[in-house]
Amino acid sequence: MKKLNLEKIETLVTSFIDKYNIQKILLTISGGQDSIYLIKILEKLKKKSYYKHLQTSYIYVDHQWKSNSKKQIKHIINYITIINANIIIYQINKITLSEDECRKYRYNIILQHAIKYKFKLIITGHNSTDKVETCLQNLIKGSGIESLNNLAMKSKVFQKIFILRPLLKLNRTTIYWSCKKLYLPIWSDSTNYFYKIQRNRIRQEFVPYIKQYLHKNIESNIKFLINNYHYQNEYIKQNVIKLYLKSKHKKRTAINYTKINKQNFVLQIKTIQLFCFHNLQIYLETQKIIKVIKQLNKKLINSSKIVSHSNFNFFIHKNWLCVSIKTSKTILKFI
Repeated sequence: MKKLNLEKIETLVTSFIDKYNIQKILLTISGGQDSIYLIKILEKLKKKSYYKHLQTSYIYVDHQWKSNSKKQIKHIINYITIINANIIIYQINKITLSEDECRKYRYNIILQHAIKYKFKLIITGHNSTDKVETCLQNLIKGSGIESLNNLAMKSKVFQKIFILRPLLKLNRTTIYWSCKKLYLPIWSDSTNYFYKIQRNRIRQEFVPYIKQYLHKNIESNIKFLINNYHYQNEYIKQNVIKLYLKSKHKKRTAINYTKINKQNFVLQIKTIQLFCFHNLQIYLETQKIIKVIKQLNKKLINSSKIVSHSNFNFFIHKNWLCVSIKTSKTILKFI
C-alpha cells in the first residue's frame, strides 16, 4: 500500500510537470499529515536525475488560532531544515475563527507569493475526505450543483499558474497510515477540535453520526454523487455555451431573449449569468436573474428597464435583452 500510493502520486505530479514544463513548485504546508506526505513525495522526486533542476519551495500561513503556534512553526522549520529545503512563513495578525475569511486570506497570500516569485505550480494537500466535507458544507449553504465539486484535481488560477491537488484520490485514514509507515513527523493540529469551525463539527460529529446510525458508506456515496454531479454540470455548461453563442448579438452587448425563454429554466438562468460575466465581468445573483426572466416572459414594451446591478441597467429593445451604462440623467445607452 505504501509503495503503491507513493508511486501513484509521484506519477501524477511528474506527468503534470512534464506536460506544462514546470520549473518551480510551491507547496502549501500545515505541518499535518497531508502536507508532510507531499513533502516526502517531492523530495523523493527531486533525487531523480531527470528532475534535479526542479526548484521547490514550501509556504506556511499562520492564522494564530493556536496557543502553540510558535511551537508548530518551530517544528516545521526544523523538519524543512533537516531535508535542506526552503520555507516561507506568513503570519496573519488579524485573528479570526471564520473559515471562509481565513481561506480567502490564505489563498490570496499564496497566490500573490506565487505571482511575485514566478511559481507556475501550486500544490495543496487536499484529500478525498476534504472533498466530502466541502460538498456537505456547500449543501448546507444551499449552493448550486457547480459548487458541490469545487475541489478539482487541477485548476488554473492566474494566467499560467496552476493548482494541483494530487491527494484527492486518497482519504485521510490512508494518508495517516502511510505517514506512520514512513515514520514521518506529523504535528497534531489542535484547531481540528475547535467546534466553532463548521468543518470540524462536520468531521468530528456529523459524519461519524451518519456512519453510526444512518449509513456506514456515507463518504463513498457522496464521492459517487460528486462524480455524477460533475458530469451533469459539464453537460449543462456545454449547452449553456451553445445557447449563448446562438443568442448573442454580433455587435452589441445583448442577447436574443426570444431564443432563451423557450429553453429549460436552468439554461435560461445560466445563459444570462454567462452573458453578464463574459461582457461585464459581474456575477448576477440568481434572484435578480429570475426577476429578469419573469419580466422577459411578460413581453414588456421596448426600452423597458428590467433590473439594475452595479453600474448597469438591463432593458428590452425589440427581441433583445440589452445592457446600458447608468448615467446621471438615467438615459439608456445601447452599448
